[in-house]
Amino acid sequence: MKSFLNVQDMGDLRQALAEAQEIKADRFKYDTLGKNKTLLMVFFNNSLRTRLSTQKAAMNLGMNVIVLDVNAGAWKLETERGVIMDGDKSEHLLEAIPVMGCYCDVIGIRSFAGLTDRDYDYAETVYHQFLKYSGKPVFAMETATVHPLQAFADLITIEEHKKSNRPKVVLTWAPHPKSLPQAVPNSFAQWMNAADVDFVITHPEGYELDPKFVGDVRVEYDQKKAFEGADFIYAKNWSCPGVTNPGDYGKILHDYHQMMRWTVDAEHMSWTNNAHFMHCLPVRRGMIVTDDVIEAPTSLVIPEAANREISATVVLKRILQSVK
Repeated sequence: MKSFLNVQDMGDLRQALAEAQEIKADRFKYDTLGKNKTLLMVFFNNSLRTRLSTQKAAMNLGMNVIVLDVNAGAWKLETERGVIMDGDKSEHLLEAIPVMGCYCDVIGIRSFAGLTDRDYDYAETVYHQFLKYSGKPVFAMETATVHPLQAFADLITIEEHKKSNRPKVVLTWAPHPKSLPQAVPNSFAQWMNAADVDFVITHPEGYELDPKFVGDVRVEYDQKKAFEGADFIYAKNWSCPGVTNPGDYGKILHDYHQMMRWTVDAEHMSWTNNAHFMHCLPVRRGMIVTDDVIEAPTSLVIPEAANREISATVVLKRILQSVK
């Protein structure tokens, strides 16, 4: 595996889930696989779970790890081609990338959407520049449009806690005070579509996700109807994806009062089949979810976060096996 961006890169999900359980049973089973190999983790944006879990995964496999926080101690990087670099950016990504490739064997990239230029974001420009110019395998630690390590961890968590062979999984939009990218919901939709689950998405009108991620999945604008009989509720905010109106890309379309009706509280969860609550974290309490729901025994936010180590270990293991 030379690139990990979408669910298709993982191949057979049943095999991937089996590998995840193998790793979880013995996290250090492949601790010599990464001997004398170096992982470079490049962060253009803040991180807690992704940074810790991916570094731990690399250590599980015996790898050396270099962490580069682009916005803290490195030269400011220009990412656009054909520009006159007379501003505050001292180095171009097209020189920086091959230099980075000289010092490592695998590169992980974390770079969020700018939410101003939809075409630029959805082309995954930064990720593909690394893939093209580094000469090394590259994997996404969240990009402009996807977060596959999170979605894989989500699937592992659902597999571990499901009570039926084909559980009902609902992705629900929830309020947030600022515009957020669509990366997490895009990947969650993509991976749930590939898994054997009854998948439903619910959100206010205007927040329709890109069809290349959601396909023909059922979208229910009535949140209560969507929640009925659900086994898992996955709450996440996202700004307008601009599918039908590109001019609305990255915007919040509803006022505060309208938004807050979508907060997942005890009443919302009462509509479900005693569902588990899920969220990728960090979470805005009182907006995305109420305290009683996220602290309930049915909340999976901590096991979900713990599985980030497992998903990252499986991905790095496969990458290392492909470059030997």
